Amino acid sequence: MENSMSTLSAGILLFLIMDPLGNIPLFLSLLRNVRKERRRLVLVRELLIALVVLFAFLFGGQYLLHLLQLKQESVSIAGGIVLFLIGVRMIFPPQHGIFGDAEGEPFIVPMAIPAVAGPSTMAAVMLLANSNPGRTADWSAALFLAWLATAFILLSSTYLFRWLGTSVLTALERLMGMLLVALSVQMFLDGVVAYVRLAGVH
Repeated sequence: MENSMSTLSAGILLFLIMDPLGNIPLFLSLLRNVRKERRRLVLVRELLIALVVLFAFLFGGQYLLHLLQLKQESVSIAGGIVLFLIGVRMIFPPQHGIFGDAEGEPFIVPMAIPAVAGPSTMAAVMLLANSNPGRTADWSAALFLAWLATAFILLSSTYLFRWLGTSVLTALERLMGMLLVALSVQMFLDGVVAYVRLAGVH
């Protein structure tokens, strides 16, 4: 993750990883058996849980990396691999969706985690925080704006699903998946290049 990444670029990256358009069918399916008057409450609760988890990784990610003695390059390579897998599953989704089916009222899993605050998003916020710790305010703004856009889309999921339809949402999800695959390759290559430079120094 380059130090020169702007706040807007970081926000767009996090927004793409959260994949709100791709999550619309999943969220509608999960909320189908929830009482109508509780659906919005459940959705808001799950979105807030996801936001808290992501901010925890943003502020605590550096300490976690130091505790586990993981280098930024390792996390970048691992994040690129995970991001690549998520992108491929967005382009070629399994029969029951990216995260499968769930029964009953959802709580944390799979709506908050991993639908919104997934492993790729957690890895991305940790990389942002670790790549330039002095820009925590910028990364916080990027994360909040990405989450806000995601929340707006998911809270409007019923209307968007009726307006766009399944085919358009599927096409948009696959387009976002292709963008994520490209971003994952870049993240992976950045990690490899940084590791080679580090090895050359030593």
